[in-house]
Amino acid sequence: MIIENQQTLTDVVLAAMEGTQNARLKEIMTALVKALHQFARDARLTEEEFEVGLQILNRIGQETNDSHNEAVLFSDILGFSTLVCLLNNGNSGATETAAALLGPFWRKHSPSTENGGTIVRSKTEGPPLYVRGRITDPQRHAIADVEVDVWQASPVGLYENQDENQVDMNLRGKFMTDANGEFWFRSVKPAGYPVPTHGPAGDLLRAQNRHPFRPAHLHFLGFKHGFKTLITQVFVDGDERLNSDVVFGVTRHLIGEFKEHADTPSPDDPSVTHWCSLDYDFMMEPGEAKLPVPPIK
Repeated sequence: MIIENQQTLTDVVLAAMEGTQNARLKEIMTALVKALHQFARDARLTEEEFEVGLQILNRIGQETNDSHNEAVLFSDILGFSTLVCLLNNGNSGATETAAALLGPFWRKHSPSTENGGTIVRSKTEGPPLYVRGRITDPQRHAIADVEVDVWQASPVGLYENQDENQVDMNLRGKFMTDANGEFWFRSVKPAGYPVPTHGPAGDLLRAQNRHPFRPAHLHFLGFKHGFKTLITQVFVDGDERLNSDVVFGVTRHLIGEFKEHADTPSPDDPSVTHWCSLDYDFMMEPGEAKLPVPPIK
């Protein structure tokens, strides 16, 4: 265990972990140590740069609280969250997947809402949006009784936990698919928004001359026992930032068709003649139903 030089250090560290009884933990830590040590060599990391890196890790923890998860955000802007998603869905990255990032703003206890109801719970400006979704298995058979969690930012670019002008759980709702695998609800058309930039994630974006914006989208989480939990997003077609999403979350499959309706009465209010609609089909694979850990409360 005496260290002779930096070249032998990696082997010594790996040997020290040989007694790890959990096989998966051993596999992960072996890969991590190898990658970290090689990163330091490839980057020719200085001691000062190493200290800066540790300070960033500390700040990520310090900036994380009940309403903001800097760790998830930092992972997102590095493309790491999307990479893990692609590695675990869509035939291990061989095909496009309907799965997408959970993001840092999912809350676990959004209110149950009847199909046809609205997730607009406080005054929210923007064109009314009527959404109809259908969930099937890989053979296109409808899946009934899927719990579908929906959340989105308001058109001003903030989720309700970021904005004191929105009531708690505004633009969040939980629906159940019917016998045809369908669910439907009312909302407002989402808009693109900047991710929070007050922490180290924002510092990095500025240092790299990157914009902080996400294209407009809706979040969906489908849960039913016997099926792999579906976590996905549907993006507004035509959004100017589809090709430059700050968290690299856009795939072609996730771009929805948000139809604009002008001079046509809306389905439930004849006085509203400018509105949007989205019809989108989701697919859930057989597998383990497991909810993720909420990034915020």
